[in-house]
Amino acid sequence: MVKKILLAVAVAFVSSLPLLHEGLLPTHDGEYHVIRFFEFNKTLLDGNLYPRWAPDLNNGFGIPLFNYVYPLPNYVASFFHLFGSSFIDSFKLNMLAAILFGSVFFYLWTRKFWGDWGALVSSVFYSFAPYHLLDVYIRGSVGEVWALAFLPAFLWSVTKFLRENKFLYAVLSSIFLSLIVFSHNILALMFILFCISYSLFVLIIQKSKRHYSKLLFVFVLAIGLSAVFWMPAIFEKQYVRGLEVYDYSSNFPEIYQLIIPSWGSGFSGALQNGLSFQIGLANLLAIFLSILLLFKKNAKEYGKIIYFFLASFLVVLILMLSISKPIWQMVPLMNYFQFPWRLLSLEIVICSFLAGGTVFLWKEKTLSIILISIVILLGLGYIKPAYYHLRDDNYYVSRSNFIDGTNSPGNAFNTVWAGNLEKQKDKIVISAGEISMVNINSTRYTFNTSSNKDSKVLVNTAYFPGWIVYVDGKSRSLQIEEKGAFYFQIPKGSHNIVVQLEDTMTRKIASIISLFSFLGALLILVRFVKIKR
Repeated sequence: MVKKILLAVAVAFVSSLPLLHEGLLPTHDGEYHVIRFFEFNKTLLDGNLYPRWAPDLNNGFGIPLFNYVYPLPNYVASFFHLFGSSFIDSFKLNMLAAILFGSVFFYLWTRKFWGDWGALVSSVFYSFAPYHLLDVYIRGSVGEVWALAFLPAFLWSVTKFLRENKFLYAVLSSIFLSLIVFSHNILALMFILFCISYSLFVLIIQKSKRHYSKLLFVFVLAIGLSAVFWMPAIFEKQYVRGLEVYDYSSNFPEIYQLIIPSWGSGFSGALQNGLSFQIGLANLLAIFLSILLLFKKNAKEYGKIIYFFLASFLVVLILMLSISKPIWQMVPLMNYFQFPWRLLSLEIVICSFLAGGTVFLWKEKTLSIILISIVILLGLGYIKPAYYHLRDDNYYVSRSNFIDGTNSPGNAFNTVWAGNLEKQKDKIVISAGEISMVNINSTRYTFNTSSNKDSKVLVNTAYFPGWIVYVDGKSRSLQIEEKGAFYFQIPKGSHNIVVQLEDTMTRKIASIISLFSFLGALLILVRFVKIKR
């Protein structure tokens, strides 16, 4: 097992070699993430354990970016930055870590079904799946790459739990599922639906009714652990605009685009050099061989699991095509996926799983070598970036075109109160009097005022629920200025002022739920360790 798993990791490392090159890969989202890492780390260092505000964006007025955007890649980047890595390198190291992590757990998961050689084939197919490489080298979607890494980790742990009935794996399953949510909220919804169907299927074929309540516990605990992110993102979405800037109906791929290999650095819908939607020839070969397997006598024992994954492949395929538009219109939250071709993320998992099954049931090591060679040779051409941006972090964080916007297309994440906010010289402006002892960090401003008459204090920060003003320790009501900043009135005399972003009731409840869920999971893990000892 050890040799095979090391070989799987080595192949995954080959697929990520360009990430070790100097400079930033020219991806769709890479430059966005460099700015996000910088802003998140800045707010984190200012004492916010769970950052929600990006202070420098929006012409210095700030936006609640991290109240709505998945946080895990940002925490990982801050970890790497702590040890001296630039945010550009942290972006690449994020990808590298996710690729290697996913390859290990894909091996561990599929080994439960297909043995060492089958697991090796499945892991290699996963690492070199065209859409996986597209996420890394074209889209630069670091959150999706992490979600794709934690999905096989969940499938491994939940399979272990359902087969061995060890509660440790139930808790691990909840943790991995919550990490999917923290990695990418859109893929999380998609993956959770698959995880539920997979888990129920495993229970059904094992005819083990006693596990249903325990399985429910897995999903409830995962929801609780991740509440600090998803609850405010859902229940406070009315405070920002631009979250739905994409029309799913114009992003259905054609059937030929899913079958015929192509590669381009463009965007969805581009006529030339457009985005690749291919499932992958090697993956399609795995589907074909899996269908043939159903006619083998020694495959009967595994026929149900093969049928399940083939049926899943067909359902996902149909949902990516325009013929499924009525389903997208009818089923709630489907439009939340934004792009129907995003379902290729599930096809990676399905096809890679089945690839290992073909090797195991044909019991041919030669076939393993052939399939591994095919998938690597077909994928090598996709891991060659045309060039690299030889820049440093300062290039991005000091330039207006990168740092002054909202860090997202369609002016997303700007508050609903914000108008055309122009950059201002001072963060705090008083109508009459003087300001002294000013101390400003990401989410807390303290200063003193002195005036001989009642005054108006303008705070050049975009209003968002949670901003609170304290005058001499007492809460003071604030008002929203015409363009979306906020201000408050103070009486004449000298005053100590504190302006800070606090949690709303929704955020407090979410934090409490996550905290108690974490403590509960921790207690179970500690108890398990004590029992082992």
